Amino acid sequence: MSIESQVELQGIMAAGHAVATALREMREYARPGMSTKELDEYGAKILKALGARSAPMKDYNFPGYTCISVNSEVCHGIPSSKRILQEGDLVNIDVSAELNGFYGDNGQSFVLGQDVNSLRPLVQSSREILDKAIANISHDIRISAIGHLIETEANKLGYTVIRNLCGHGIGRRLHEYPNEIPNFKDSGNSVRFKKDMVIAIETFISMGGSLAYELDDGWTMKSEGHEPVAQHEHTIIVTNGQPIIATKQLDYTA
Repeated sequence: MSIESQVELQGIMAAGHAVATALREMREYARPGMSTKELDEYGAKILKALGARSAPMKDYNFPGYTCISVNSEVCHGIPSSKRILQEGDLVNIDVSAELNGFYGDNGQSFVLGQDVNSLRPLVQSSREILDKAIANISHDIRISAIGHLIETEANKLGYTVIRNLCGHGIGRRLHEYPNEIPNFKDSGNSVRFKKDMVIAIETFISMGGSLAYELDDGWTMKSEGHEPVAQHEHTIIVTNGQPIIATKQLDYTA
């Protein structure tokens, strides 16, 4: 969507605050020995208390309130009572929700507990690359230029990007125009960011490989070679200068 009024601006900011709060609280609540379903149900309570509704559940009948992916699961992981979190797991929580007709989307990968698998550098790189991408988004910048920046920065650090997953427009629905904001230079994409456009920009930074495939559950995406992948995502509003980050968190560390 494109912000056309103060009411819409406030609506997007409120939705962004709701998902950012849920994500932050879920990360703080997560611990080894906990099931991803228990963590998801905790997130559901937070969203309900804020008056927000799970977007994947509402719009797509997703079998969970949030997406929780672990290790080589890249995204859309289904919360399960059988999936028990372990020390050192690479955990990705993706919270998207609707609040009063507006949507917000926020994701973050992190290492649970001690970094026994030495994955924190990957997580930190993903976060920093997203921050750099956001800092370079403004009115009339080509989407392909930001994708090129993300992939270039990842390659500099010895990583690759997942090319068949991407960011997207957001606002009155979870997925809106522009439908694809890739993590690589898609030369065929001539779309430019426009002032007041609302988008969910995200990174998918991998320790190898460039594709993800869908599991038999119909939702979970996993990296092709089972490589660890870190994802970070913010909902932002494009301006003539620095974007407004609707999902900005005070504590956003690796």
